Amino acid sequence: MPELSLVNFNIVCATLGGFISVFGLVSFLFKERFYLSEALISLLAGVVFSPHATNFIRPKDYALGSEGNLEEITLYFTRLVLGVQLVLAGVQLPKRYLQVEWKSLSLLLGPGMAAMWICSSLIVWAMIPNFKFLHALTVGACVTPTDPVLSNSIVKGKFADKNVPRPLQRIIVAESGANDGLGYPFLYFGMFLVKYIGMGGEGYSGGAGKAIGLWFYETWVYTIIMSVVYGAVVGWLSRKTLHWAEEKRYVDRESFLVFAIALALFIVGTCGLIGTDDLLACFIAGNVFTQDDWFRLETMDDSLQPTIDMLLNLAIFMWFGAVCPWSVFAQNDIIPIYRLIFLGILILLVRRMPVIFAMHKYIHQIENLFQAAFVGFFGPIGVGAIFYMSEGREFLQGITVDGKVRDDAQRVADAMKIVVWFLAICSIVVHGLSIPLVKAGYNLPRTISTALSTSTAVDQEPVPLTNTSHTHSTATPTPGAVNSRGRKRPAHEEPRLTIFRIGRSIIGSTTQINQSQPGMGSDEEPERPVNLITHESGHGTVATRMPAE
Repeated sequence: MPELSLVNFNIVCATLGGFISVFGLVSFLFKERFYLSEALISLLAGVVFSPHATNFIRPKDYALGSEGNLEEITLYFTRLVLGVQLVLAGVQLPKRYLQVEWKSLSLLLGPGMAAMWICSSLIVWAMIPNFKFLHALTVGACVTPTDPVLSNSIVKGKFADKNVPRPLQRIIVAESGANDGLGYPFLYFGMFLVKYIGMGGEGYSGGAGKAIGLWFYETWVYTIIMSVVYGAVVGWLSRKTLHWAEEKRYVDRESFLVFAIALALFIVGTCGLIGTDDLLACFIAGNVFTQDDWFRLETMDDSLQPTIDMLLNLAIFMWFGAVCPWSVFAQNDIIPIYRLIFLGILILLVRRMPVIFAMHKYIHQIENLFQAAFVGFFGPIGVGAIFYMSEGREFLQGITVDGKVRDDAQRVADAMKIVVWFLAICSIVVHGLSIPLVKAGYNLPRTISTALSTSTAVDQEPVPLTNTSHTHSTATPTPGAVNSRGRKRPAHEEPRLTIFRIGRSIIGSTTQINQSQPGMGSDEEPERPVNLITHESGHGTVATRMPAE
């Protein structure tokens, strides 16, 4: 007798496959007509399928009931998605883009990121009760980078093609790709200080001097500089070997197209083995790989890379919807819910906007204040923030005294979990709904005006037919025509034919008229009846006379 096999693998495959299939049926409608991001839709689907609702996706079961295992799964999942996204971000930029646009990128990645870090940290410090500024620096570092996954929804699609200039799209892609890998120095600056000077450096000797020394050596030299060198070398070797294989005709089309994805997986794995910054290495490798623009142009019309990108986006944001600690937002010992909401509003408004307005005159891709407001507002917080939160919590929970996590490290880790998750959810929702709300607000006055003009046009009196928008025509019927009362109408009667314009449509009809009217004193023979045809032109409504049959 067959039995149901309700194991997690079968449920997850059915749920994920079913959602992607259903979303695919209406994806164009949602993304290109309603301008809704796939990240927001996937997040909502993850909530629906999570243990908070239908319980189809059960993350804790996959992690064997361990909170630590669940965070580790989330950390590795975000690493995978970011690695692929950053290689693709580097590949889609034009050749030598980092060298050509180094001035604009230096402003955004240097003083721009530093200002975003300080602004975010100050807001966190102000809004969390009894929270030290050093601890706020650690939490603020997680939300400093702009997310490359959510940025793609801004710089791709019909809305971006119509409203965002191509140079502006490219600088947003380059910034979000590079600063996601440059988040390590900001994160580890605070965490090293917490470890060596927090609570008097209990359990760890060396003080601030050792913390700064480790920050320079481990973070800047080993993590940042080494990842740049490693990514450049791997990208250069990959480009040369692929060129050679293509010239010898050793590589088939399928392997050629998937090469960038495989390169991302290789870099994520090898950087993880040696403990360096895989995110920055992936972005640098993608840029060097397309240094001559050859691979980008060869794959420009191919849909494999965007397809993989979409599948990863749908999967990761469904996972976020399922694993997000929704309950801790309202019930925790760190920050009350009303302060948390106000913190989210301030971060979205103050974290990035002021610094972009201050620097926009020196960034030639930003041509006016409207574009500065656009770049300042659309600095999303998403997958990158969750990655740095997981990385930071793993480090902080390793600060132990007598086998127990030190109190200050535990408090920072708890605050990081609540604040970063809440800000990521706020950003996904707000940035996911911004474009459709702006489009609706832009079109609403026009829609109301059209409706009001339509109702007014129906009620107004007819006016003479001219080459304007509201028109009517006077026509003389053929002699002997029958009038509305059933008797023959004399030729000298002149009933009026009214043609109304409602909106962009003409409501009316054609009728036969006689151009020769009695009482005019004309000795010429009456002309044949004609038809009066009305139509729209670029200058209004035009009447055309056509000979009647």
